[in-house]
Amino acid sequence: MATTMATVAAAGAQEAKPDLMTPETLWQLGRIGHVTLSPSGESLLFNVTHYSKEANKGTSTFYTLDLKQPGDVERQCRRTLKGSKPTFLRDGKRFLFLAPGGKLCLTPTSNLNADKDMAELMRPLADNVDDYLLSPDERHIIVVRMVPSTASIAAPEADLPEATGMVINDLMYKHWDHYVDQVPHPFLYEFDGEKLVGEPTDLLEGEPYECPMEPFGGAEQLCFSPDGKQIAYTCRKKTGRDYAISTDSDIYLYDIAKKRTVRNLCKPEAYGELERDPLRSLEHQAVNAKGGADCNMGYDTNPQFSPDGNFVAWLSMERDGYESDRQRLCLYHLNTGTKRYITEQFESGVDEFLWAPGGHTLYFTGVWHGKTNVYRTNIEGDVVQLTDDQADYGLCAISPDGHTLYVKRHSMEVPDDIYRLALPEARIPQSGQSDTNSLGRESNAVASLYRLTEVNRDIYRTLAVGKCEERWVKTVDGKDMLCWVVYPPHFDPAKKYPALLFCEGGPQSPVSQFWSYRWNFQIMAANGYVVIAPNRRGLPGFGMEWLEEISGDYTGLCMQDYLSAIDDLARESYIDNERLGAVGASFGGFSVYWLAGNHDKRFKAFIAHDGIYNTQQQYVETEEMWFPNWDLKSAPWLKAADGQVQKAFAESPHLYVDRWDTPILCIHGQRDFRIEYTQAESAFNAARMRGIDAQLLLFPDENHWVLKPQNGILWQRTFFRFLDKYLKH
Repeated sequence: MATTMATVAAAGAQEAKPDLMTPETLWQLGRIGHVTLSPSGESLLFNVTHYSKEANKGTSTFYTLDLKQPGDVERQCRRTLKGSKPTFLRDGKRFLFLAPGGKLCLTPTSNLNADKDMAELMRPLADNVDDYLLSPDERHIIVVRMVPSTASIAAPEADLPEATGMVINDLMYKHWDHYVDQVPHPFLYEFDGEKLVGEPTDLLEGEPYECPMEPFGGAEQLCFSPDGKQIAYTCRKKTGRDYAISTDSDIYLYDIAKKRTVRNLCKPEAYGELERDPLRSLEHQAVNAKGGADCNMGYDTNPQFSPDGNFVAWLSMERDGYESDRQRLCLYHLNTGTKRYITEQFESGVDEFLWAPGGHTLYFTGVWHGKTNVYRTNIEGDVVQLTDDQADYGLCAISPDGHTLYVKRHSMEVPDDIYRLALPEARIPQSGQSDTNSLGRESNAVASLYRLTEVNRDIYRTLAVGKCEERWVKTVDGKDMLCWVVYPPHFDPAKKYPALLFCEGGPQSPVSQFWSYRWNFQIMAANGYVVIAPNRRGLPGFGMEWLEEISGDYTGLCMQDYLSAIDDLARESYIDNERLGAVGASFGGFSVYWLAGNHDKRFKAFIAHDGIYNTQQQYVETEEMWFPNWDLKSAPWLKAADGQVQKAFAESPHLYVDRWDTPILCIHGQRDFRIEYTQAESAFNAARMRGIDAQLLLFPDENHWVLKPQNGILWQRTFFRFLDKYLKH
C-alpha cells in the first residue's frame, strides 16, 4: 500500500549538498536531561549533556528558561556549574543537584549566572549518591546508595584483599552489565534547609533486596506523601533464583514516624507466596491464574501520591514473569484500601504519568500506532487524547494552576526539545457519549503546542533532514501493518537507492517516533539508504493480540512481517532491489541471524548487534530467567509428550547456518550479560568457517548499548563501511 511521495519528492530537484549527518555530528548533539519547574511556575531549570570525542565522555551543564519571556535559551544561562537532576527548593532561590563524582549539592539559583569556579558554587551535602528525592515539606531527603550484598556472591575473604575470584551461590550474581556484590538502598535523612542532619535510616535495613530496582530504576520508584509523613517505594522482595524467574514487584508504604511500620499496597494481608516452576513459563501457572483477589502479580512501579493525599497511583502489570505486559495505571485509595485501573479504555500501555493539582486528574503518555502521545484521565477512568502528533512525547512538569504541561518531544527527524502544552478545558466525556473513538479517546480535544527550546539549532541549520512517512503494508494473513519509511535528504524519486530493513529489538519495544544515538535513521538516510522500520507482530500500540503473537513464536508471523515490509518497499521504482540489507539489535539481532538462513536471497548484507544466535545457549547464559521462560516457553531440555522441544529451540538461528550465503557483520559488547558476547563470536566463527565474508566488532567495555563517544563513532563507521562495501559497489 504505497503512500504519496509528494512530500519527499519536492527535495529531488535540489542538488546534493555537503549537509549530511556524520557520526561526529550525531555525537555533537546536545541531549536534554532532567527538567524541573520552579515553585512559582515562572522558570524551568534543566541540564543538557554534550559529549566530547577527544575526552571520550559527556559533560552536563545547567540551563534556565524564563517562562514569562521565553527566548534564546543559549543566552539565558550556560556557565561553569556542571551537574544533573536539578530540583528547586520551595523558595525558588536554591536548588539541589547531583554533581560529578556522586555528590549531592545545594546552591543558590543566582550562582547559575555567576562567573566563578564550579567548586565555589557547590555546597556538598552527601557523597556516594546515585540518586535522591526531596520531601514536599523539605524536612527529609532520600539518598540512594549502594550497599554490600551477599545474596548470590559470597563476601570476600578478609585476609585475601588482592583475590579477584568470586564464590557464587545462587542466580542473579550478574545483572545487565555488572556483578551483583552490592545493591541500591534508600537512606532517609533529615534536612534542615541547609544540611543533612544526624544519621540516616536505611528504609530496607537488614533486608537483602534492592530499591530502586536494577538495572534501570531511579528515584521515580519512590515518593513522599504531600505532608511528608509517608514514603511509598517499589521493591521486588526476592533474591537469587526466586528473583531471576519473577517480575513480581510491589508498592510498599513506609511510615516515617513509626519507621519500621511497612504495608504492602499490592497484596492482601493474608497473602502467601505461591510456588513457581522455575523451568517453565509462568503464563499458565498458579501465580497468574484468573479469579480471586487482585494481587498485582506483575511489575508494580513508580508510585505517586495524589496532591490531596487520598490516593497512590502507580504503573502496574497484571502477570508475573512477563516484562512486556500492558502497563496500566493503578489507583489505590488509602482510606478504603480499594484499587482500580483507570486506563482500561486505552488499549496500550502507560509509559509515564503525573498528577494535576487537586488530585482528580492525571496525565500520561502511551504509544498507539507508532506514536507516543499525551493523554488525560480522571480518577473514574475516562480517557482523553490531548495530542495527535507524529512524534514521541515525555512528561516533565505541570504548572501550579494546572493549565500547562511541560513536555519533551522528539521524532525520527529531530532529537528532544522542551515544549509548552496548553491544556484544553477539562471536559471529560460521560459514560455512553458517542464522541470517542475505539480507544475511548475524545477525538476533538487537542492541546496547543509551543516550542520553548532549540538546543541543537546551530547544528540543524547546517543539516538536510530525511523525511519520515507512514506506510501501511499488507501482511501474509491479510492484516495492515504500519511501517515507517525514512528517505535520504534531497531524495530524488527518479534515482535508484539501496534500502535497509530495520529489525526492532525488545522483542516488544515499540517502533514509535524514537530518536536513537546509535540506531539513528537520519544518519542511515544521510548515507544514501532508504530505511523501512515495520511495526511487526509483537510490538505494542496495536492491541494485545498483535503484541502477544510473538511470545513463544520468534520465527512465525513476525518474521513474515519483516519480509512483507521489505518486499512491499522493493516494488517501488526508486528502490534497487538488488541492494537490500537487514540490520537490527537484540531481538533485531536474533531476527538478522534467523533471516540470514531464511531470506531466499533477498538481502546482500546483514548486520546483527547483541543478537541471540543460539536460543539453547541463550537460555543458560542470560541472567533474568523470566525472560527466556516467557518468550521461549521452557528450559530446552524439557520436551513435550511427543518428544519435541519448544519451537524457539527447534528453529534457533544457528540451526540454519548451513543456508547462510550473505556477508554479515556481528557486533557485541562484552559487558552485555543479558545476551552474552559469545553469541556474536559463535555466529562470526560459523560464518567464517563456511567461507562467508564476515566481520566481528567487539567492545570489551560496553554493555547492551554503546555508550562511549569514541566507541559510538567506531560503531557508526564500521556499520556504514560494511554496508557500503556490499550495497554500493
